[in-house]
Amino acid sequence: MNKDLIAVFEYLEREKGIKREIIVGAIEESLQVAARKSIQGTSNVTVQINPRTGNIAVFSEKIIVEKVESPTMEISLASAQELDPDCEVDQYIDVEVTPKDFGRIAAQKARQIITQKLRSAERDVIYEEYRHRVGETISGTIKRFFKGPNMVVDLGKVEGILPGKYYPKTEKYKVGERVFALLLEVRDTDDEGAEVVLTRSHPEFVKQLLIQEVPEISDNTVIVDKIVRDAGYRTKLTVRSTDPKVDPVGACVGMRGSRIKNVVRELNNEKIDIIPFSEDPIELLQSALEPVEIRKISSQENVVSIVVDDEDYPIVIGKRGMNARLNGELIGSELEVQRMSEYNRAMALRRLQLAQSEDATLDEAVESIVGVSSLIMENLISEGYNTARQILLASPDKLAEIPGVSLEMADYILEKVRKERI
Repeated sequence: MNKDLIAVFEYLEREKGIKREIIVGAIEESLQVAARKSIQGTSNVTVQINPRTGNIAVFSEKIIVEKVESPTMEISLASAQELDPDCEVDQYIDVEVTPKDFGRIAAQKARQIITQKLRSAERDVIYEEYRHRVGETISGTIKRFFKGPNMVVDLGKVEGILPGKYYPKTEKYKVGERVFALLLEVRDTDDEGAEVVLTRSHPEFVKQLLIQEVPEISDNTVIVDKIVRDAGYRTKLTVRSTDPKVDPVGACVGMRGSRIKNVVRELNNEKIDIIPFSEDPIELLQSALEPVEIRKISSQENVVSIVVDDEDYPIVIGKRGMNARLNGELIGSELEVQRMSEYNRAMALRRLQLAQSEDATLDEAVESIVGVSSLIMENLISEGYNTARQILLASPDKLAEIPGVSLEMADYILEKVRKERI
């Protein structure tokens, strides 16, 4: 009995999930190539391996003749009848020609081919086992690191790859630790094998974690529309409900935050913002920024510009501009944020430049402004602001001293007059 070969069979069956007949077939095919090179002059060489004992036998097809002239190609009738009593001259018969040292020679010559064949068989097992599980979460044990932060993860029958770029830099691991990740893809390798690629930084990983915690997502009562993420730091996602009785945000958060806490814990305390979905990007942005109030907003092509109070600016921008960038991705536009003080200075400068121009129409009497009541217009005129130039030279605070004019109304009047004269 070839104990070493049997041990290989059992290991590949148990650890890699490769069926014994596939292993035996791959080795037989490989050894057949080695046998042709090892046994000179033989024709139609075949190799047979006993899957239970591991014994190897090499057979050569020979023609039955009355008188043997070429021993490597022919066999006498008498010798052939010892193998098959019913055989006749001019028939072909398989004769065992296994050399005494064939096991050692064949192993040396066939090692590379065997490895290639088994890798191909293992690839088929990997594809069969894991290709339909792409997008699912999976756990394994960290086996080793290679090329820096890249990890090999033991998944049981196969090993998975968790590249350093596919998990947050804030996460640190050690060999032997358990890791939970998303099965991103099963791909071919350069050596004709296959590898299972994992990720913890993909937005879909967050969604799969939520599905495990929120039954309403599993039964499609709550829909996760979009997820944007800066892995390790912050995730923003929009949700909506197909049932008016179900609050999508509340369902995801859970009683006293119990559901979302489990997700945050798995993500090593990454911040998660859950936002009610809206088809209107401006409304969606306002929801994403709550409780911050947007003071001014405008949009042009793929850029949305907002103005917020100075004290809210750091919150809206976020660390390294992350909050503004993620909110921009959420609404599908580039987001520009400006402080109110900067906006006011810029507007004051534009108004001053316009007021100092030689445009004669600026000195014509202003009898009405769209959106401004007749009473306020009378108060403006009575205070000496009866032309566009006089209004543009005033500050918002100065106009706000006029009865009936608030600071917001003063900003409106100044901007309206400026735009009408551009």
